[in-house]
Amino acid sequence: MSPGIGRVVPVRVWIDQDLCTGDGLCVDHCPEVFVQLEDGIAYVVEAGTVLNDPGSGGSLARVEQRHQQAVVQAADVCPGECIFIETDVDDPEPAAPVGARA
Repeated sequence: MSPGIGRVVPVRVWIDQDLCTGDGLCVDHCPEVFVQLEDGIAYVVEAGTVLNDPGSGGSLARVEQRHQQAVVQAADVCPGECIFIETDVDDPEPAAPVGARA
């Protein structure tokens, strides 16, 4: 078996609020990971907690595997280009068994 097969690469995401245009497209694509607050700016959510360290990568939210594709799509359509996705290929987590639910 090749290294990396059956492994999940951890993905984290953050938003640079200084660049956010407030269009809310990220929330449309993945409301489980993104939220728009009263200030009209988008933030990331992890485990139900809004991470709001504006303008900083200090608010890295872990993205569940089932939401990773939607997060990438949200970043692709973001007019402010303010969504930053980071991966840690050096520290893969074991994949959930086939048929397991997260």
